[in-house]
Amino acid sequence: MDDAHQVTQLLADWSEGHEAALEKLTPLVYKELRRLAHRHMHGQRPDHTLQTTALANEAYLRLVDQSQPPNFKSRSHFFAVAAKAMRQILLNHARDQQRQKRGGGASKVELDSAALVSPEQTKVVLDVNEALERLAVLDARKARIVELKYFGGLQEDEIASVLKVSAITVRRDWRFARAWLLSELRNVA
Repeated sequence: MDDAHQVTQLLADWSEGHEAALEKLTPLVYKELRRLAHRHMHGQRPDHTLQTTALANEAYLRLVDQSQPPNFKSRSHFFAVAAKAMRQILLNHARDQQRQKRGGGASKVELDSAALVSPEQTKVVLDVNEALERLAVLDARKARIVELKYFGGLQEDEIASVLKVSAITVRRDWRFARAWLLSELRNVA
């Protein structure tokens, strides 16, 4: 059984309450979460050795520490949710950084979360998020495709499966969304 099918089966087993499935699932998905986190952390300050680990750990904890049993339909669905979690973690940290720069008062800062986004990247993360929110108002599917591709690292066929559209539609929407976001971000700079 290939990894994608194995992950999907383990997710289904976990959803049915089989805790042993989570133990088998963890090493399979954690490696991919670290790859996604590394991709997001590329270009950050090199003096933070825990940045990739911190982002992957936080996303993993959000995915598995739920008050209700999980209901992931497939590997693609799991990583789509992971993409949203990583985006939210980065966004929350960027907002915290922004508040600190404005003298937002002392707050507890965890060692790992301090390494997530460098001060130089804070504005970029916030600008990208604002542009993505504007795109979502114009076309929610295109914004979701950007989130799944950029933050989730999903391939076109996986995105198509999650959104229940064709891969050609994903490719067309991605080209439009990417061009639109680049235009928006140039206007911000």
